[in-house]
Amino acid sequence: MAAECRAAPEPPEAETEAAPHACCCRHKVRTPEEHKALLNRLSRIEGQIRGIRGMVEKDVYCADILVQVAAANSALNSFTRELLGQHIRTCVADDLRAGQDEKLDELLKLLPKLMK
Repeated sequence: MAAECRAAPEPPEAETEAAPHACCCRHKVRTPEEHKALLNRLSRIEGQIRGIRGMVEKDVYCADILVQVAAANSALNSFTRELLGQHIRTCVADDLRAGQDEKLDELLKLLPKLMK
């Protein structure tokens, strides 16, 4: 079963930039395997962050905490690369195959944010 991207319904006029639509926005249908893999990665990252918090609470030496912060950053970057790859392989590619370039334009705006 291939993953599917669906376009967002138009937001109600009452919504503004200050309060963007969050629940009725675009959706991505993922395979059960993709879904599980992403959630597993996030669970590991959450555990790392909780561990870092615990280290701060216990006044652990700064350098030791920073090593764990670097590991958490690396894990989050890995998650980002995986999700970006899925997005390009499905949403962007499907859009281009359909003769549209909306998702490509969106990706080009997204990349600078990811490269900060």
